[in-house]
Amino acid sequence: MTVSLLLISGMTVSAQDAPVFQAEVSRVHVDAEVLTPAGRVVTALTSKDFRIYDEGTEQRILACRTDEEPLDIILLLDKSGSMRRAPQKLATAAHSAFAELRSGDRVALMTFDSSGRLVSPFTQDLQSIERDLQALVTNRLEGDTRIHQAVDDAAHYFLQEPRTQRRRTILIITDNIGTRTLSEAHVVNDLWEADAVLSGVIFNQPGFEVRRAIVAVLAPYALIRAGKGIGHMTDKTGGDTIHVEEPGTAFAEMMRRIRSRYSLYYATPEGKPGSFRSIRVQLAPEPQKLYPGARILARRGYRLQGSR
Repeated sequence: MTVSLLLISGMTVSAQDAPVFQAEVSRVHVDAEVLTPAGRVVTALTSKDFRIYDEGTEQRILACRTDEEPLDIILLLDKSGSMRRAPQKLATAAHSAFAELRSGDRVALMTFDSSGRLVSPFTQDLQSIERDLQALVTNRLEGDTRIHQAVDDAAHYFLQEPRTQRRRTILIITDNIGTRTLSEAHVVNDLWEADAVLSGVIFNQPGFEVRRAIVAVLAPYALIRAGKGIGHMTDKTGGDTIHVEEPGTAFAEMMRRIRSRYSLYYATPEGKPGSFRSIRVQLAPEPQKLYPGARILARRGYRLQGSR
């Protein structure tokens, strides 16, 4: 596996970070979100407010970006039988959710049950995505749920896309109950290679705990238990999760959070191609004082590749 490393030549970044990179340099990209203990998103930070450690060694941050980078978001909708109430709520909330996006942002729509399906490829025409979501309301919902496979399918869709400066996010809407057909490590490696963050809206429907207990008895070895399966993968890619009984309200909130994340860049360290490297991101002392107890959601690692 490899990590998405960006080759930058003559690129201008925001004035707060650096002027112009005249020479081509391979850089590691870290997509990060900062949340207070109350769950409020912290904005308006600069590169001086962060510290990044690669294999325990602090790295010089070359750039810190937020609003200026366009987004590519894959909406990954669980279409299994247990999610029958969700499509209507998401379709109703889609307009307000997409209002959080900016001109140039793109959205694709994928659904999954026992298999995944691309409903709408990447487009800036968000009204067409709204129409496609509405069409799903009348579609018959299926039974089995292969969550890990669906996330991996979305990662591979990103891997087929040309490398650009767009930030990449997979937003999965699911009840987080399903069968595991791929290992978590396999999926996380593919997400790292695709340079994609996995975030989730976890739909806790009425009777959720009873259904989870039934599934635990019927499929104790394959079950992705609520709060663990998707949660582990979101943690390792630096994503966020919201657990709700009304997915429509969380849809807009998650779009706002995705839009407000930071893109941090540092020079790729030397090392053996294909080797795993750990990443740790933290706040500098001053913002730690301003936001005591704040959490940073950022990828935990990546696979090193040589310069391209």
